[in-house]
Amino acid sequence: VTADGIQALGPPGTPAPEPTVVDGAVMLQATLADAPDSDAAAETVRDLRADLHADVADAILGGVTAVAVDTNDTSIRDRNLIIPVILLVILAILALLLRSLLAPVLLIATTVLSFGTALGVAALVFNHVLDFPGADPAVPLYSFVFLVALGIDYNIFLMTRVREESLHHGTRQGILRGLTITGGVITSAGLVLAATFAALSVIPILFLVQIAFIVSFGVLLDTFVVRSLLVPALSYDIGRAIWWPSRTLGGSRLR
Repeated sequence: VTADGIQALGPPGTPAPEPTVVDGAVMLQATLADAPDSDAAAETVRDLRADLHADVADAILGGVTAVAVDTNDTSIRDRNLIIPVILLVILAILALLLRSLLAPVLLIATTVLSFGTALGVAALVFNHVLDFPGADPAVPLYSFVFLVALGIDYNIFLMTRVREESLHHGTRQGILRGLTITGGVITSAGLVLAATFAALSVIPILFLVQIAFIVSFGVLLDTFVVRSLLVPALSYDIGRAIWWPSRTLGGSRLR
């Protein structure tokens, strides 16, 4: 089995070692031509695995680059499974709580927007400003879990109060009153949580520093922009249709 990315068998500058045979299993050692943490090395590992499995179905390829490739692929698979499940569960809970289908979709969309913005700013800061090599594959998933959980909490604080006020004052007036009543609580909670997560940045571990930045920035963005401006503004523009398909609650008509 050969590959363009293989430089030589064995460590650089040493003669090729003899294959190790134990109980019929053969171990070969080879050195990649590219840096072990490069994209080219990862592509070589994937090509080697495809070639090996075509000839020997139970062949195993290990090493530093192979571990990194497996970790990254596993993280992507986990994200593709966990994130949709989390969003669907939250959507169901919000729909039952608010007795609406449109409002939960709006709230989840704005929460995901906060996460995407925080992740993009973090990539800009760490990759292009601080010139760090990259991020742990698990960082996006952990950050998503923290930010969505916190963002949905703020959504619940705001929209449950808005719904209560809407029963007596109409939807648009209820939004204004609900924002006024819960604004101080949401702002205080956001500042405390952002400061708490920011404290993780003093630990000299890149994984924790990146999570601390993403979560802290995302919480502040969610507190001062999304929850204070974007959600109320969109809800105000939509009007009473935000509660669709619900029209009444406790005998009172939503206006």
